[in-house]
Amino acid sequence: MRNILVALMLAVLPAAGLGAHAVAATSPTAEQQILLKKKQQAEAEARKQAAAKKAADAKKAAEARRKADSKKAADARKAQQARKLADQKKLADKKKQAAARKAQQPGWACEGFLECLFQNQGRPRAGVQRASTRASSASTLASMDETTGEDIDWAPASKYAVGSIIVSTPERALYFVTGPGEARRYSVGVGREGFQWSGTSTIVNKAEWPTWRPPAEMIKREAAKGHMLPAEMAGGPENPLGARAMYIGGKLYRIHGTNSPGSIGTAASSGCIRMMNADVIELYDKVKIGARVYVYQ
Repeated sequence: MRNILVALMLAVLPAAGLGAHAVAATSPTAEQQILLKKKQQAEAEARKQAAAKKAADAKKAAEARRKADSKKAADARKAQQARKLADQKKLADKKKQAAARKAQQPGWACEGFLECLFQNQGRPRAGVQRASTRASSASTLASMDETTGEDIDWAPASKYAVGSIIVSTPERALYFVTGPGEARRYSVGVGREGFQWSGTSTIVNKAEWPTWRPPAEMIKREAAKGHMLPAEMAGGPENPLGARAMYIGGKLYRIHGTNSPGSIGTAASSGCIRMMNADVIELYDKVKIGARVYVYQ
């Protein structure tokens, strides 16, 4: 009997030891729990640092973009200022050249190219003359640098998109919409009787110191009066299109500068909208291709 009990005990002891070992294997010790907690804390700290680095990188990228945008805007302003200075220098050089030519070529002179062609100066014209390239007087050229633009509160502006151009023929005024109820107003010259028009279109092209190419109808019309217009005339202060031109889609007309500042505020053109050179340079830099144009009689 005693031998049987001893055998049973020997058989049970290994099984009991195996169970204890299994329990020990599935229940972490205090040391293991501490190590696990440290690992979790380290992982959380790593995630926190990664998030902080990501935020710092995003902030750095945003600052870099801001600086790039600021530099781009500054470069654009610098380029615009350089263009204006170049225009002023070109105009000043032309004035000097014109004054020199005038001193060397005595004779009748006109206050502007179009005035020479289209206005009766009370002086005889011997047959058909070539388009005059004589300079305007110094006072006339100087007045081309004057500006008529003024920022105003203008209630009708709220009906139009910012950047739109509205021409009021009766007022001899052009409005450039700058915000709800706000506009910049310029004095302009408009079409003479029989050449006035109204309608809606867009700006389809822009040009600096544009070449003037009179339309065939104008060449024919003026030839019948004994005025020969050139097929084209290179850009410059003596050009009737002035310093800038903005072309109106679907029309023969433009919004442009002038070499005849005395025509601003009058109805003297063949349908185009004339502006002081200083005004048209300013407007040119603001107007975008596709801007809406509204002309009212």
